[in-house]
Amino acid sequence: MRTYLDFEKPIAELESKVAQLKALAAEQRSVSIEEELAKLEAKARDALEETYSGLTPWQKTQVARHPERPHFRHYIETLVEDFTPLAGDRFFAEDQAIIGGIGRLRGRSAMVIGHEKGSDTEGRIKHNFGMARPEGYRKAARLMELADRFQLPVVSLVDTAGAYPGIGAEERGQAEAIARCTDCCLSIGVPIVSVIIGEGGSGGAVAIATANRIYMLEHSIYTVASPEAAASILWKDSTRAVDAATNMKITAQDLLRLGIIDGIIAEPIGGAHRDGVEVVRAAGDTIVQALASYDDLTPAEIRKQRREKFLAMGRTA
Repeated sequence: MRTYLDFEKPIAELESKVAQLKALAAEQRSVSIEEELAKLEAKARDALEETYSGLTPWQKTQVARHPERPHFRHYIETLVEDFTPLAGDRFFAEDQAIIGGIGRLRGRSAMVIGHEKGSDTEGRIKHNFGMARPEGYRKAARLMELADRFQLPVVSLVDTAGAYPGIGAEERGQAEAIARCTDCCLSIGVPIVSVIIGEGGSGGAVAIATANRIYMLEHSIYTVASPEAAASILWKDSTRAVDAATNMKITAQDLLRLGIIDGIIAEPIGGAHRDGVEVVRAAGDTIVQALASYDDLTPAEIRKQRREKFLAMGRTA
């Protein structure tokens, strides 16, 4: 059964009626029912297109968080052959919030790293809702250094509300781990291509998204802090998350205009959760094309391009 968001209630009502008419049409082969069904389907499709053509930043935030959006494991299962996960940070523990390993992406060997939120209650608890602890970022840095040693490009898939803010994580050096992981991204001599597939929250996202090329799915978000956290900081009122989302410029469209990201990957009408296979394949096409553009560059040139990209952000002259 499909999960509908608050602003999708009119669409939900129409699609419910469509489902009822389809069931009736299966029982009664009536021309009038077939005609009514076709009209209602067209109406539901038009409503879906109209709604998703003008989403507000807060509505995009809701879509980015939709529980049925494709997660990291869906991308691995569809795009990566012979994926071999590599575990542990070699300091403290294994962190299931970030998964990484080696595989073949359309025939090209690569290191693939990403956040996994989990798709059900058990999975969400196991993966801590995609919120990594210090050991997750130390593992990511270890895998990127391994990729650099064997000249493997790095692909990162970002989907996190942010790094885990628990006391234990802070005691084990959360900020330091994120900083070192970000520095690792800037230091390695192989290309990094990152895709924001859902939420790109705070340093938890930047730590593995400091890439040569950064892409976002059409209805994903990328932000310095979650709208709720920003509202708590700015107005001491987390209920003003809608205002925060509107003012922070967190959508793919805003960030492309600001030069923070390099491109937007279109989602099916109604969001990635309506056709996960299509959006995963589209992301795969974009990643492969981006990696190919670095085939003739030296490690020094790749590193320089990445550093200049980030140094140029925010410059007006």
